[in-house]
Amino acid sequence: MPNVIACIDGTEVSTAVSDCAAWASLQLDAPLVLLHVLDKSEYPAQTDLSGNIGLGSRETLLQELAELDEKRGKLAMEQGRLMLESARQRALEDGVSEPITHQRHGSLIDSLLAIEQDTRLLVLGKHDEKLKPHVGSRVESVVRSLHCPILVTTGTFKAPESVMLAFDGSDTTRKGVEMVARSPLFKGLPCHLLMVGNDSASNREQLQWAQTTLEAAGFDTPASIVSGDIERVLCDYRADNGIDMLIMGAWGHSIVRRFLVGSTTTSVVRNATVPVLLLR
Repeated sequence: MPNVIACIDGTEVSTAVSDCAAWASLQLDAPLVLLHVLDKSEYPAQTDLSGNIGLGSRETLLQELAELDEKRGKLAMEQGRLMLESARQRALEDGVSEPITHQRHGSLIDSLLAIEQDTRLLVLGKHDEKLKPHVGSRVESVVRSLHCPILVTTGTFKAPESVMLAFDGSDTTRKGVEMVARSPLFKGLPCHLLMVGNDSASNREQLQWAQTTLEAAGFDTPASIVSGDIERVLCDYRADNGIDMLIMGAWGHSIVRRFLVGSTTTSVVRNATVPVLLLR
């Protein structure tokens, strides 16, 4: 059965990631896997100092350096194990019966790609922008590399009471409407539909299709068309209507689509104050 995967890295958002993934696991009735990847890029690379060490002491010092690197690696793995155990205990408290912990060593992207076929939903944490101003680097790399739905949570998480789907009539967001309609993730919650653009007959027709599809699946679906800057409109509507989670299409693979929507997606994720579910 496809899993809900939670990326646990020990930062300030790991608690929210664990809570968010536990909620999703229970909603979807899917196994929860808590994943920690000891990414080589985040730890100092072993340095070859043999050319700077005198002949008399070279062998001893090189051995000590090797032992130090080995000890550093073991400590990092143990730290990851403790982080996973803490997340597992929290997931148990949240009601997940058998959370699974998994630790890998290597590249985060490669590790996620290796398990993508068994991933129903990936949950990532968005770091404090004051501490890590480039949210685009890690989150964007993951989103561009994987094709599964990705839920990016903020530093705190509470189960949503209402969600909003940013709809633009594209194939991605039409698939998103169908995905939300048949998924148990948001069952019983109001799902607002928001299209940013002109109030034209074509846009009204597309929005009506999305609204009808969701209402047929049992959703209470307020629908609106609002003109203006995409990010500003999404932010204002969310705040005015007390929306707890935003659903939107992610980047496309084509160069043109990345140029058109990539920067908007990155900016929305970076500045969002609620979790964002990105669909491909």
